This record gives sequence, structure tokens and C-alpha cells, in this order.
Amino acid sequence: MGSGRRAGVVLDRSLRTSHISIMQMHGFPRLAIDPAVCGGRPVVAGTRMRVVDILEMLADGASEAEIVADFPYVTVDDVRACLRFAARTADHPVVAAAE
Repeated sequence: MGSGRRAGVVLDRSLRTSHISIMQMHGFPRLAIDPAVCGGRPVVAGTRMRVVDILEMLADGASEAEIVADFPYVTVDDVRACLRFAARTADHPVVAAAE
């Protein structure tokens, strides 16, 4: 089966867990969204490590090396993918409603 594209998310039908498809985010092959994992929140692909958890560790002062040492299933490239994802999602216009 092929892949479809919706709202910045690529649905890769070749990746299946039972009846639920895993969605890889377009431009972020190291990250995934699966409704059956962490409530559909973005995670490092193949893990249950949420993107937000990595971002919070970095915000609290942890280094990439410390995160990788504490969570050996996460790589430095995964941590950097989380940062790129955060930068991309934060870079959108904010429109204030007229009062």
C-alpha cells in the first residue's frame, strides 16, 4: 500500500501495529504519532519517549549526552529531531482577534 499525506503528517501504511497505523511526521522521520502510544502525542519513533519529555529535560538543563546516557534507546540525533520539531511548530504566525 502507498503513503498518503495529511496536514504535515505522512501516513505510512507499511508500518502497522495491529489495526492502527503509525503516522510519521513529514520531515521528521525520527518522530512518530500513534494513537495507541502516549495518547497520540509525538514520540521518538519506536519508543514511548515523548518529544515533550525530551524538550522539558533540555529546558531543565540536561545535556544531550545526559539524556542519551539516561535513556540508551534515544540517540543524539533523536534529541536534535525533537528540537527541530519544536522550532518548526513554534514558527507560525500568531493572529490577534480584533476587539
